[in-house]
Amino acid sequence: MTLILLVVGSYILGNVLTGSIISNFFFKKNIRIEGSGNPGARNAGRVLGKKAFVATFIGDALKGALAIFVAKWLGFEVAVELCALFAVTLGHVYPLFLKFRGGMGVSTFIGGMLAFNPLLFAVFVGLFFVFYPFLKSFTLAGLTAVLLMPILVLAFSYGIPVFIAACLLSLLLLFTHRADLKQKLMPEKG
Repeated sequence: MTLILLVVGSYILGNVLTGSIISNFFFKKNIRIEGSGNPGARNAGRVLGKKAFVATFIGDALKGALAIFVAKWLGFEVAVELCALFAVTLGHVYPLFLKFRGGMGVSTFIGGMLAFNPLLFAVFVGLFFVFYPFLKSFTLAGLTAVLLMPILVLAFSYGIPVFIAACLLSLLLLFTHRADLKQKLMPEKG
């Protein structure tokens, strides 16, 4: 029963979109119809400015960290911690209360992975910096690091259940960025 409450609670927590809250309360705008229409940090920064970007990033990252910390506090194994992170990220990407139109999940993922294992997260960031000079794209470098996350958890001696949870999390982020990937990897010829 506690596991179900953790997963459902994490998903509901994910439904709290920081960008929407900031845009509505502080700027009297609806970020879901401004710019790209995405309530994530990147669009918040584009539409509302740097402070909104930082606040949105931190708020969304804290959701991921909170899901991990609650799972740790309840004494769940590490595979369940990543399942909680998957649930909160899924809630951010597909919020029930906002007609399943949420953000891309990156900030929530980053906060959660930092809380999950800071050293593993540092290696993840290192991979981003290794790939960026070759790919010359924040999106592609970041998603390459996300793609390698399941291999990282194996390298850190986590077992198969954690590997599977990491695969699900990586697939979710890759799926949410499918349009970006298609644009970067197969640009339209005009």
